[in-house]
Amino acid sequence: MVEAIDFRNAMSLLTSAVNVITTTGISGHHGFTASAVCSVTDTPGTLLVCMNTSSRSYEHFVDSKILTVNVLAAHQQQISQVFASKLSSKERFEHGDWSTLVTGAPVLAETLVSFDCKIDQIQEIGTHAVFMCTVVAIQQNSAKAGLVYFNRAYHQVGHQDTV
Repeated sequence: MVEAIDFRNAMSLLTSAVNVITTTGISGHHGFTASAVCSVTDTPGTLLVCMNTSSRSYEHFVDSKILTVNVLAAHQQQISQVFASKLSSKERFEHGDWSTLVTGAPVLAETLVSFDCKIDQIQEIGTHAVFMCTVVAIQQNSAKAGLVYFNRAYHQVGHQDTV
């Protein structure tokens, strides 16, 4: 078995899209920054989202059974940092422009794309939970460059429009 630090160091070399995952419910809006998101199947459209079960927002996602995957555009690094910070949930949502689609989970403006989802299954593995999510709505925006995380740093990919 490999050591956790060796695994984390190796995984830092896997380039990942940067996403802000959001939900809403009786307790208000909640969200976190995640790179562990991937497509499962297109029939029906399904995403896999991983979340640390010790996160203060974890139970809110479990209770609401909805989430939106907001895939960040190149210019949204600050939003990623806000949702990875120790700010309260209320303070996090003071940043960015928010709307909703079908489920009511918060959708961030100016992303590459947002996937509005129902959480169908939750599997706890080690320190994390895997949410299997059926996509019920998609909002694609005009951003042309994405934000990725590689070797413990943010990078931009794609073509960013110049004015």
